[in-house]
Amino acid sequence: MHLVHLIAQTASLPDLTSFGAAGLMGLMWLWERRNSRQREQQLDEAHARIMADRVGIEQLMAVVRQNAEALARLSATQEQLLRQLQSTAA
Repeated sequence: MHLVHLIAQTASLPDLTSFGAAGLMGLMWLWERRNSRQREQQLDEAHARIMADRVGIEQLMAVVRQNAEALARLSATQEQLLRQLQSTAA
């Protein structure tokens, strides 16, 4: 949020000018705190998404691992069958 919008929401211009530099500094502090809260919320949301993705990736890796093991067993079975067929044909 822009500082101008924050000024428009908080007080009228004459009220702000009567506080001078201290009022401006206070307003800037409020603006920074508001932006900090928004950044913290964005970081929390990003962290939650990353953790959820991590669980999904771990599950995907487990499936890939299981598929690789199944393909290795299938390949070994096919090779054994081929050897048996070759030995009976010879």
